[in-house]
Amino acid sequence: MIKKSLAIAFLLLLAGFAFWNFAMHKEAEIGIEKGEKAPDFTLPSLKGGEDVSLSDFKGKKVLLNFWATWCKPCRTEMPDMQQLQNEHRDIAVLAVNFTSSEKNHKAVEAFADSLALTYPIVLDQEGINAKYEIFSYPTTFIINESGIIEDIVLGTMTKKEMEEKLGL
Repeated sequence: MIKKSLAIAFLLLLAGFAFWNFAMHKEAEIGIEKGEKAPDFTLPSLKGGEDVSLSDFKGKKVLLNFWATWCKPCRTEMPDMQQLQNEHRDIAVLAVNFTSSEKNHKAVEAFADSLALTYPIVLDQEGINAKYEIFSYPTTFIINESGIIEDIVLGTMTKKEMEEKLGL
């Protein structure tokens, strides 16, 4: 009787451990909220050449910024994003332009050139802004090395605020 009770207790313990282990290693749901895995996308690069995907930056912290040339606050924060990228090569800055709201591709290129931006800028004519439910510009997602959204910031950030959000 004692052996049977010990065997049942042992099996329950093993079952509990298996359940706990499964629950702790469960993949995050894909979504656009804190704690969710950021939806992947692939868009054409402003500079031409190969397309750029969010998943290209897996293993790095990512500052994913949604912007437009007509957005004055975007113009204010973009030089800080460039400085951040220059000083911290271990992170990635990725800027998604709301291209369907722009005059044309050349206007976006002229804007980026005027600010000497070298980090990746992609052109969204496919609705990624809508998929991420972007309603105001700039909007920035802070994504960790595993692709999980750690923070969402509406509005302009300073370089110091960007560094704080990225844990730098």
